[in-house]
Amino acid sequence: MTRRVVLALLLALAVLVPAAHAATGTGTTPTLPNQFTPKGGPAQLNEKRVTAIFLRDDKVADWLDRYPRRDLVTDATFDKDRRDWGIGVWSSSAGEIATGRIDDETGAVTEAWTGPQVAWKMARGSSGAFGGREINSLPIWLGLCAIFLIGLADFRKPLTMRNLDLVVLLSFSVSLWFFNRGNSFTAVPLAYPPMAYLLARMVWSAWRGGPERGRPLWPVWLLASATVFLVGFRLGLNVRSSNVIDVGYSGVVGANRIVNGQSPYRHMPREGSLKACGSADAEGEIRDRIQTNGRCESADERGDTYGPVAYESYIPGYLLFGWSGRWDKLPAAHATALAFDLLALLGLALLGRRFGGVRLAATLPFAWAAYPFTQYVSSSNTNDAIMPVFLIFGFWLVTSAFARGAFLALAGWTKFGALLLVPLWGSYPEARRFSGKGVFAAGFAVATAAAFSVLLLEPSPAHAARVFWDRTFGWQVGRDSPFSIWGWGQYHAAGIPDLGSFQQLAIALLLAGAIACYFVPRRKTPLQLAALTAAVLIGFELTLTHWFYLYIPWFFPFVAFVVLAASRRRAETVPAHDDAERELVPAGPEARA
Repeated sequence: MTRRVVLALLLALAVLVPAAHAATGTGTTPTLPNQFTPKGGPAQLNEKRVTAIFLRDDKVADWLDRYPRRDLVTDATFDKDRRDWGIGVWSSSAGEIATGRIDDETGAVTEAWTGPQVAWKMARGSSGAFGGREINSLPIWLGLCAIFLIGLADFRKPLTMRNLDLVVLLSFSVSLWFFNRGNSFTAVPLAYPPMAYLLARMVWSAWRGGPERGRPLWPVWLLASATVFLVGFRLGLNVRSSNVIDVGYSGVVGANRIVNGQSPYRHMPREGSLKACGSADAEGEIRDRIQTNGRCESADERGDTYGPVAYESYIPGYLLFGWSGRWDKLPAAHATALAFDLLALLGLALLGRRFGGVRLAATLPFAWAAYPFTQYVSSSNTNDAIMPVFLIFGFWLVTSAFARGAFLALAGWTKFGALLLVPLWGSYPEARRFSGKGVFAAGFAVATAAAFSVLLLEPSPAHAARVFWDRTFGWQVGRDSPFSIWGWGQYHAAGIPDLGSFQQLAIALLLAGAIACYFVPRRKTPLQLAALTAAVLIGFELTLTHWFYLYIPWFFPFVAFVVLAASRRRAETVPAHDDAERELVPAGPEARA
């Protein structure tokens, strides 16, 4: 019987294979696929034909219609190894404006990139480029959104500001959806209305002192159980299906340099004319080079743009898991991302317990665990959870001027935007009779000295300080990016509005607001401190030339605290341990003066 079955299958194949060839519409032997075409053979197409095919592509033609045709220059080059053509289009006024690849055998356009996609691969719409495919899949993303909203919304009073705030926090997902499809000119503007709304809500909450926000629906034990489940899910998602982008790779390299007696600044792996020690990637580029230390390392020349704490925080992970020198799975980056994700949960639990009791201690960690953008950070294994973790712990210890100053310094020397909080956090009233501003400054100074001790590893610390400035502030101030409305001036020739002149006004307003937070409100409560902290961080992000979704968790813990903290009535009736807890919400207009 078995032999008969095998013979029948062979007979079927003998009939189906010729039939399949006949179905191609030709009676000739089909052309071999590209991978079987002998390398080094002549091209079947020519430059003129390839150019015509590329310019007729709908996406390319639509973008090029924005430019005068007389100003366009094209160039096409045949790649014998890939058996395809690389083609570029330049404008005399805007540089390269389109690029792509065309298959030599079929004449099909296999790649077509226009606008920001030409120079920025992250703008090309790969949904798994940040965090891997699972976190970007609709079932997981929408599932987290649903858990977040169901767990925190007040369904007994659906038309409340609390519910609207939660929906707005999730609405960044719409912008991300367009970004994952390579539509930056739609994705970028959609990120600004939610940030503008949250900025206004935080300022309003600081001024009004926190109106009632609705009643919680679920019991504490259920929120705590859901958080435990979500934590396990998040850990599994990071370990099983995540990637490490350049930010996480830079952290591991920086930790390696520090442990080996070097400052991270101007000591990152580079390409240049160094000897190659690896194979070429899909773009034909060899990133693995023999560095001056004799190791074969993957290049990351601009990885030294962050504060020193961003690299020091990776040292424990590096000491545990090491680094191969390559941009591989990087277990040290995974370990660091997971550690700070867990520290955020712990800090929020402590913060909630101090200022809102058991319920808020369960609610805030649940909010972090269910919010999809915090998992987006974890799955991308970046350093974007480090700064908010330091701020969370500084807020938890808010009545200690030294701790508040020290944690703020650690946050600021991780992501520089947190330095804008110095006037606000430095003006927070102490539970003791003396102001404590000198103690705050001392804590800030001690943590700053510890952070910058890495510069002492260099032969000339003064020169190392200049290098630090050039590689961080000096570079970031002048960088360009299509991921904010401020960086679109480079596409003005294509009809995209140039709003760069308004950026300076926005920065001036941000600086004025950050300084004003030192004086107003005169007597700050924890809720007002949280609201203004969120407002300053959101304002900073609104002015950035390079903005990304990974930055949302910077302000999320403080927005969540303001939205989910106890209502005024409960805050005024629950006994408190000190003046900070007792004054969670101000009772009269004097506190808002």
